Amino acid sequence: MFIISLNYIKAISEIELLIDAHNDFLNKYYAERKFLMSGRKNPRTGGIIIAQNATIEEVKEIIKEDPFHQHQVAEYEITEFLPTKFNAELEAVLEALRLRSE
Repeated sequence: MFIISLNYIKAISEIELLIDAHNDFLNKYYAERKFLMSGRKNPRTGGIIIAQNATIEEVKEIIKEDPFHQHQVAEYEITEFLPTKFNAELEAVLEALRLRSE
């Protein structure tokens, strides 16, 4: 799994112009089961995407499709992590990830 941390480097007014296209980008990868969750940071300085079912190379390629990346309004930091403890309600998700990695 990966934590993709977006930090805005342009004014919120420029971000707002791209929100619909960014949401389309997110929806595409939710449909492909590459994204598990996403949301805004508070305060609104960027966002977080939790990605799954992908390699680091795939995540880097996916980011290139984000309108925020294409219009250079955000910077991205990718952190890979291996879940070892989790809420029991997430067990089915993590089990599916484990099976796919075998």
